Amino acid sequence: MSVRRLAEASLQPASFAFNRANAAAAKQWIKKYPKGREQSAIIPLLMLAQEQEGWVTKAAIETISDILGMPYIRGLEVATFYTQYQLNPVGTRAHIQVCGTTPCMLRGSEALMDVCRSKIHHDQFHTNDKGTLSWEEVECLGACVNAPMVMIFKDTYEDLTPERLAEIIDLYDSGKGASVTPGPQNGRVTSEPASGLTTLKSEKAILKATRDRETRAATKAAKEVAPAAVAAAPAAPALPAAPAAPAPVAPSNASKPKTDAVETSPALKSPSATKVAPAAEKAASVAAPLHSAANANKAEPQVEDVSKQRKGPKNKAEPAAAFKAPEAKVKPAKTVAKATKLSPGNKSRPTGKKPV
Repeated sequence: MSVRRLAEASLQPASFAFNRANAAAAKQWIKKYPKGREQSAIIPLLMLAQEQEGWVTKAAIETISDILGMPYIRGLEVATFYTQYQLNPVGTRAHIQVCGTTPCMLRGSEALMDVCRSKIHHDQFHTNDKGTLSWEEVECLGACVNAPMVMIFKDTYEDLTPERLAEIIDLYDSGKGASVTPGPQNGRVTSEPASGLTTLKSEKAILKATRDRETRAATKAAKEVAPAAVAAAPAAPALPAAPAAPAPVAPSNASKPKTDAVETSPALKSPSATKVAPAAEKAASVAAPLHSAANANKAEPQVEDVSKQRKGPKNKAEPAAAFKAPEAKVKPAKTVAKATKLSPGNKSRPTGKKPV
C-alpha cells in the first residue's frame, strides 16, 4: 500500500471556505446524522471540498474538522486513508483514472495507460504542461463486463480502445468534455451482450402490466364478437338434455386398517368428527397399573440376576494415584504406642538397652 501524504506546503492554499451551494449541502449532510454523531459526515464533506477545489487541501481538512468539532488528526486520518481523495493538485479539466485490475488488464488497459503517458505525462499524478489534465492507475471501478474502462470525475467510460480514449482526452483538453456521452463507447447498451440480446427480447413475458393489458383487450374483443357470431349462426336443432353429472364418490376406506385398536380409532383424532361418550372412551382406555413399591424396585428377571448394588451409597472406584485436595484427604487413625518396660535402675531408659 502506497504512503499517502499531503501536498507540499508551497502548493497549499492559505485558507478554504465552502461556496454558498456547497455550504448548504454540507448542512444537509450533517443533519442526516444523530446528535453527537455529526463527525460521521466528514467523508461527504471532504468530497464536497474536492469537487469544489479539484483536490483536498490541508486547509479544507482543518476547516471541515472545525465545522464537525473534531481534532485535526482525525480529519487527516480519513483524508489520507481513502484513495478517492486527491491530496495533490490534479488536472483542472480532467483527472483520468485508468482501471488496472485483472479484467481490464486482460482487455487492454495497459494500452490505455500508454495513451495517458503520451498525451498527458509519463508519470502518474503529474499534470500536463497546461495543468489541465492528469491521470493515475486505480483498482477495480466496478464495470468488469465492459472492460477496459476509465473514470473521469464521477463518470465512467467503458469498452474503450486506445483511439477512442485519445479522442476523449482531446475533447476534455479543449474544454468539450461535457459533449462526451458516458458509458459504453462501442454502442453496447449498459452491460448487455455486445452482439445484442439473445433472450428476453420482449417485455411481454416479464411485465405483469403488459400481460394484464393484453388479457383485457382479448376479453373485450371476444365479448364484441360473440353476439354477432350468435346472430349469424343458423338455428340449430334442439339437442337432448345432457345427462346429469354423477354424484361425487366418497373416498374409499379399503386401505384403512380394520381394527378397533386405540392407535387407529377415529374417535381419538383431534379434532374428531366422531363424538364418543366419556363412559365409552374410559372403557376403551387402558387402566394404569396399581402402585407397588416392591414391584417398582424390581426389574426384568434377566436384570435381577445380575449382581449389582441396588441400595445404599454407591462407592465409586478410583485409581490409587487419583489426586485429592489436602483438605479432602482422610487422616490416618492414630496408632496406640506400645508401652515399653523401663529399666529398674533408670526409669527413663527401656529395659534391654545399655547406657551409652
